[in-house]
Amino acid sequence: MFAQPDEVVAFPELPNIPGLVFRGFRGESDYPGIAAVDNASREVDGLEWVLTVDDIDREYSHLVNSDPLRDMIIAEINGEIVGFSRGEWLLEVSGLYRSSVPLLLSPVWRGQGIRRAMLHWIEARMRQVAAGHPAEADKVFSMWTGPKADSLAALLEGEGYRPARYFNKMVRSLEESLPDFPMPSGLEVRPARPEHYRLIWDAAEEAFRDHWGFSPSEEAYYQEWLEDPVIFQPELWQIAWDTERDEIAGQVRTFIDELENEKHNRRRGYTEFISVRRPYRRRGLARALIAESLRVQRAHGMTESALTVDTENLTGATRIYEDCGFTVESRATSYRKSLG
Repeated sequence: MFAQPDEVVAFPELPNIPGLVFRGFRGESDYPGIAAVDNASREVDGLEWVLTVDDIDREYSHLVNSDPLRDMIIAEINGEIVGFSRGEWLLEVSGLYRSSVPLLLSPVWRGQGIRRAMLHWIEARMRQVAAGHPAEADKVFSMWTGPKADSLAALLEGEGYRPARYFNKMVRSLEESLPDFPMPSGLEVRPARPEHYRLIWDAAEEAFRDHWGFSPSEEAYYQEWLEDPVIFQPELWQIAWDTERDEIAGQVRTFIDELENEKHNRRRGYTEFISVRRPYRRRGLARALIAESLRVQRAHGMTESALTVDTENLTGATRIYEDCGFTVESRATSYRKSLG
C-alpha cells in the first residue's frame, strides 16, 4: 500500500480527476514542485513565509523520524505535482507520541477530494509507524492550519480532529515610539559569537522544556539551524548573560526575512525565539530583550515587527508582548486527533 520511490499508489478512494495519480517521493527532482505547492498552499491559507528549493533541500537533508521514501505521498495531475503529505513523529517530554500529518495542496485543486484521500493515506502510514512505539503510550495525529484555512479546518473536523491550541500572530509598528525597559541588575547583552552557538541553543531548549508540546531537539535540528540563512542571523540577536555566573539567562533571536518582505512589499522584522530560563523569570528580562530587538530592527530599516505566541502560554507571554506594543493580527490553530 505504501509508496516506494517513483511508485504509483493504488487508492481505493481515488477522486475522479483526469490525469490524477498518487505516487511516492523521487528525491531531489521533486523539490521544485514541493516548494511551489507549499508556497501556493500556505499563501492562500494565510501563512506568509516563502520557501525556496534550497530550503526544501536543507530540511530534507536533516529529517528525523521521517523517511520520505516511505512516509510521503505526492499527488500529480498530468505529471505536475499539485499536493503532498509527509509524516513525521516526535516524542514530547510528557510522553506523548505526536505524528505530524500536514496536507499541502494547490488551491486550484481544492474541494475535489484530493486532500481527504491524502489524509487517509498518511494516517494509515503513521499508524503503521506508531505500531513500533510503546503500546501504553498516548499517541495523536497533529496538524496546523493557517488563519484563512477554513476548508482545511472543516475537513479536519469532519475527520475527528479538534482544536488543541491557538497561536496568535502579533504585529507592532516600528515607526512609533519604542518601549524602553531596563535590563535587570546583574545581566547584560553580549554579541552572539560562534563559540556561543551551542550554549544559546541549549539555553533555549531548557527554557522551552516546560512549554506545551515541547519535544527535545535532535542533533540534526541543531545542524539545520546553523545552516538556515533566514532564522540564523546572530548579528541581530539579543543574548542576555548573567555577569556573575557567566551563563545565558535569556534570548531573543531576531531575524529579517528579505524574500518574504520583497514578496509582500514591506519591511518587517521578527522578534522571535523569545525565551528566559526559569531562574531568571519574573524580573522583566523578556521585556528588556524585546525592546532591544525592536531597536535593532528599526536600525536595520524595518518599519514593523511580528511574533507568534501560544495563547495559553504558561509564562503570560501575551501580556508581555502587549506591554511592548504588539497587537493581534491573525490566529493559527493546532489540531489533534487520537491515534487509535
